[in-house]
Amino acid sequence: QVQLVESGGGSVQAGRSLRLACAKSGYSNCMAWFRQSPGKEREGVASISSSARTSYADSVKGLFTISQDSARNMVYLQMNSLSPEDTAMYYCAATWGKYCDRVDQDDFTYWGQGTQVTVSS
Repeated sequence: QVQLVESGGGSVQAGRSLRLACAKSGYSNCMAWFRQSPGKEREGVASISSSARTSYADSVKGLFTISQDSARNMVYLQMNSLSPEDTAMYYCAATWGKYCDRVDQDDFTYWGQGTQVTVSS
């Protein structure tokens, strides 16, 4: 069983940065961040495998960075140059699987409660 707890969300102005953190208990070989805005489907943002292979949604490439600290069982999402379009609930997810690069919510078994990110213009 894997448990996930997100932190680091908040309200910021456009152009600023935030770093989200996800504390994990249990074992998995793939971690990811997803986000969901009101009225929209949940979308994959970034993933990282146990071998540190990363994958990003096109909308965040070059702006967001996913990383992990395996010794501390932590996964992070550094978000730079935030825009109002990044406003969403951000979820940490974990799974055992071989399709980590897809960042597809159907591949993920364990989910955190989410942390809200609000970006104002």
